[in-house]
Amino acid sequence: MKRFKENETFKNVIQPSREDVVTNFTHKGKWHSFFGNKNPIVVELGCGKGEYTIALAQKNPNKNFIGIDIKGARFWRGAKTAIEENIENVAFIRTQIELVDFIFAENEVSEIWITFPDPQIKYKRTKHRMTNADFLRKYDQILSQNGIINLKTDSEFMHGYTLGLLHGEGHEILNANHNVYKNEGSPKEVTETQTFYENQYLKVGKPITYIQFRLKY
Repeated sequence: MKRFKENETFKNVIQPSREDVVTNFTHKGKWHSFFGNKNPIVVELGCGKGEYTIALAQKNPNKNFIGIDIKGARFWRGAKTAIEENIENVAFIRTQIELVDFIFAENEVSEIWITFPDPQIKYKRTKHRMTNADFLRKYDQILSQNGIINLKTDSEFMHGYTLGLLHGEGHEILNANHNVYKNEGSPKEVTETQTFYENQYLKVGKPITYIQFRLKY
């Protein structure tokens, strides 16, 4: 509760109601005004504690980064770090990821990161997988031309499922790596930045996979 209260005081945190998002979200189509510049907008979906959002923002000051998660007590840490360290190109939104097409306008986002999502392995949970066909169409709506999506996961199931779907639908796979710390070829952002949970996976020898792709609808 203390973190939720503190989030309300952070200028880089937005906590709209679901109704606010689906009816007329204030910032949709106006994110450049929020940041006060015309820099590209990069979104992390399911940002957790915000480690990736913060790390990418620090390394790329000429881009704006927005972390989205429904659990505000998690990204409180990232939001607080951004304020303490004067990282101005960062924002966090507390809302459901399935509303992403209500949060951003067409062509407003240049890049999407999906880091360690729940693989939702059971068949009846397919609709919740963040790389299923319905989610990909939502991402396509908000991505600019040639926009990029990055999936980093410890789940071999999620990696394989996504690759199969991308191949089946004819999307462009730019990079596919089954173990980013043993095989070369992944962008520096993939290996130089690690989340809390990623460190736990690495300690037990779990391979971290990566896919970078463009949608071709």
